[in-house]
Amino acid sequence: MALVYRFRVTFEDYDEVTRDIEIKSSQTFEDLHQTIQSCIGFDSSKSASFYISNDNWVKGQEISLEKKNDKEGKAIARMKDSKLNIHIADPHQKIYYLSDFDANWGFMVELIKILPDADGNKLYPVCVKSVGEAPKQYKIIATPVIVDEEFENVIDEVESEEEEILGVETEDGVELDEIEGMSEVTEEGETADDEMEISEEEGESDTKEEDY
Repeated sequence: MALVYRFRVTFEDYDEVTRDIEIKSSQTFEDLHQTIQSCIGFDSSKSASFYISNDNWVKGQEISLEKKNDKEGKAIARMKDSKLNIHIADPHQKIYYLSDFDANWGFMVELIKILPDADGNKLYPVCVKSVGEAPKQYKIIATPVIVDEEFENVIDEVESEEEEILGVETEDGVELDEIEGMSEVTEEGETADDEMEISEEEGESDTKEEDY
């Protein structure tokens, strides 16, 4: 029977977030890739590569999801064609995993346990332990609000003109209710004068009638 590898996968920038994955030694790096992406909620179709590393996490041989060549033009091993047991040489093997080259997500993958037999009740590969909430694959950047200062100045001028027209405030600082009060006094004064003039005219008229 195939051995079962238990890998601990840790976010490079979020060491409090880990996933423990069990996978058969006869399965491929593509199987491991798909399982990691699934248990952290990422898009597995993005570019990715595993790098067989030493104890100091120095990257060595690359195993790529896509078909590509190295700097010398040689084909790089592909995940779907690479079985785990072919590349695992250390019982504590360390593998650096880079996912989504645009976002540049880095992970530390370390072999923490080797089980001699597979569990017949498990469908491998499987995530057996999850610690911490994985960050979002893509960060949402708010669209900046562009303020048109010239437009704001025009709005301010229009509002000021409306206030003057409505009599909210005059140039001399006289309030609207004061203006209305002044208007009432003036109107009352004019009415009183008119009444006095009418009385005088009536008096004169009466005197003339008496003379006759």
